[in-house]
Amino acid sequence: MRIRHKAWAKPELEACPFYVPEPKALRGHWREQFPHPERPLYLELGCGKGGWISQAVLRYPQVNLIALDIKNEMLGLAKRKLEAAYAAAQQPAENVKIAIFNISYISDAFAPEDRVDRIYINFCNPWPRPKHKKRRLTHPRQLMQYKAFLRGELWFKTDDDELFQETLEYLPECGYRVTYQTWDLHASGFAENLETEHEKMFTDEGKCIKFLIAQPEGQV
Repeated sequence: MRIRHKAWAKPELEACPFYVPEPKALRGHWREQFPHPERPLYLELGCGKGGWISQAVLRYPQVNLIALDIKNEMLGLAKRKLEAAYAAAQQPAENVKIAIFNISYISDAFAPEDRVDRIYINFCNPWPRPKHKKRRLTHPRQLMQYKAFLRGELWFKTDDDELFQETLEYLPECGYRVTYQTWDLHASGFAENLETEHEKMFTDEGKCIKFLIAQPEGQV
């Protein structure tokens, strides 16, 4: 999806106290950036306009959260949504960090010492053409990178049938165990779901939302 250039995005991000300008510099030290480094650490990959992360920071006040996106225009919109959410709740923005980063190179920004407790991937680009599938955030080359620093669960949500089915095939190939899956999230009774704008749009179009939870083999 193309998004128009927003001249305000970069300067607003640079002035934002929870924006991380050089994520590679924090490799192995993400937990130390929060007032309570001992708390669980959740990571959203491809946060887009911030529909999920702006809800999550209030749903999980005892969790530290990081959101990444590749475009400053998207991250700028997410930053504004986060500010609005914290302001409405009259809470300080202490449990979130956001950064611009190409997730294809996630190992350059996260190390085993970061011990991420949960990774969220919400409605990522399905990249349906065979030559582009390696760009998927759930492609094996990505899943293998996540295993290096993930110490918990991967939560994945999509409207795309092919992406979901092929992700279910990728996961065991890469040493992950699927602990929960549904082809119709909204009919499943799964309670811990934060509905995003894209999710509502897809649902209104009659599409079922697919969802799974997986974790690297060997974890209890």
